[in-house]
Amino acid sequence: MQRPRDVCLRCGHDQGPLLESQRELPERGVQPPRQFPVPDRPAGVRRGVRPALGEQVRVSHLPDGPEGRRADAVRPSLLSQLHRKVHQVRLFFFLFSSEDMYCVKKKLIHLCPENNSFLKRDTGQKCPVDNEVLLEDQLFPDNFAKREILSLTVRCSNGGCNEKMELRHLDSHVTDCKFATVPCPQCQDAVLKRALEEHKIQQCLRRIVSCSECAQPYVFEEKEAHEHVCLFASVVCAYCSLDLIRDQLESHCDTDCVKAPVNCTFSFFGCQVKMQRKDLALHMQEFTGMHMRYMAEYLRKQSLNGCGQAPGAHSDDRGAARGGDPCQCHQELQNMRETVQHLEGRLVLQDHQLRELSIHNDTQGSQLEEMRRKVTSLEETIHELEAKQCQGVYVWRLENFSAHLRNQEAGQPVVIHSPGFYTGSPGYKLCLRLHLQTPSAPRCANYISLFVHTMQGEFDGQLSWPFQGTIRLAILDQVESQHHVEVMETKPDLQAFQRPTITRNPKGFGYVTFLHLSMLQQRQFVRDDALLVRCEVTPRFDAPLHREGMQPRGPESSLTSQP
Repeated sequence: MQRPRDVCLRCGHDQGPLLESQRELPERGVQPPRQFPVPDRPAGVRRGVRPALGEQVRVSHLPDGPEGRRADAVRPSLLSQLHRKVHQVRLFFFLFSSEDMYCVKKKLIHLCPENNSFLKRDTGQKCPVDNEVLLEDQLFPDNFAKREILSLTVRCSNGGCNEKMELRHLDSHVTDCKFATVPCPQCQDAVLKRALEEHKIQQCLRRIVSCSECAQPYVFEEKEAHEHVCLFASVVCAYCSLDLIRDQLESHCDTDCVKAPVNCTFSFFGCQVKMQRKDLALHMQEFTGMHMRYMAEYLRKQSLNGCGQAPGAHSDDRGAARGGDPCQCHQELQNMRETVQHLEGRLVLQDHQLRELSIHNDTQGSQLEEMRRKVTSLEETIHELEAKQCQGVYVWRLENFSAHLRNQEAGQPVVIHSPGFYTGSPGYKLCLRLHLQTPSAPRCANYISLFVHTMQGEFDGQLSWPFQGTIRLAILDQVESQHHVEVMETKPDLQAFQRPTITRNPKGFGYVTFLHLSMLQQRQFVRDDALLVRCEVTPRFDAPLHREGMQPRGPESSLTSQP
């Protein structure tokens, strides 16, 4: 007897002899399929696909009984779903009529999923054997073929994954496969599942980062927008080019900037001159007479407006509005004119006196200004001498520290800069910046932030840039000498260590969470209302600073430190 063959009577495709695995069903505990003689080729079936005489077609086993036992009906969506999962594998289903379960033709036919278009229609399709009308509820799956297909070995379709498994395990593998792609919950980009955490922390454009200046959180892709509104970002005054933080810019332009444009003090009386703030005093001195005339004219108009309504009412109502004599109104007007003339005379006298006082004041002011310049120059010279004597070790004393703490508790950001100091002679010029973070600051609430800035110095032309070396920062315990110390190595690729182009480099380097404010109460860091901050700097060309028991750590590690 020849080996059984699978033949599709719908499309005429010969599937070849049965697999060896299909002949071993008794060993698996499954009843082997019955085999029936194949009828003559029905009408519409192409030549060459009819089995030879004596060959048999595999059909599903049917239990004894007039109706037989039928499996659950198969929906068309399940057929297409299974066919998509198993490429190059033909899935066969049985089609039979419950009325003619044991008809001679044995209406048990294998149909290829590629040619099951009749499943997508509601009614009117006919059996390819006897042309009888078939209904969708007469279609049932061949569970044996399904088990055979689910036992096939397949390879994971994810790029880079070489795992092989039976088809029935494919879904569970794809769920856990490290090479599967998943959408990032923040930016919705497709990312490898194994790289999702790294992507969320380091690469995602929607990740949350903290500003190095104000420590406020923002979305990474909005970094440029945040830099334009950050209150602690370094900005330059558009009028005098002074380096400030954005929070100080408005008050500086309104009150302090000598080059900011201002209106004349007598603009209310009519003077429309605008000038720089530094020229306002000179303008007031040179145009005193004109300002007096503006004031006199303003008073005259006010006087005329005050009594001008009465004459108008008198002319319209023939004196009934005021109920007085026209001569009385004229007398009042004359009195007002005399008062204005008297005031003008006093203004002229005061103008002369003001000129004399202004000249005298100007002389004294110039002398005072010269003395102030000398004092300032001497103070700067003393500070420079003191800074050069530091030799890389600087102790910064912050007086009246309790006032700063009160401002911090009230939610007002506290930012303090130290005087400059040198690492040697010749050496680099540096300064310190201390922040008292507010209670509402995210991730660094109630912390002391400490940074180092490079400054323009006398020896910049003699030094190598960028600055390289070791920096030791400490807040000193003024009783038990149990200082809080951190050591950091410079990073030459950062802008903070490049040669500054302005007085103080706006970019600093240090620790956002240097010390929690609660530690100030637990230990004697504050004494006599003063906090001591010590900075020890060793440039790279000096002996490296590595004391026993002290290991440098990167400043970024302080972001996760706890008090």
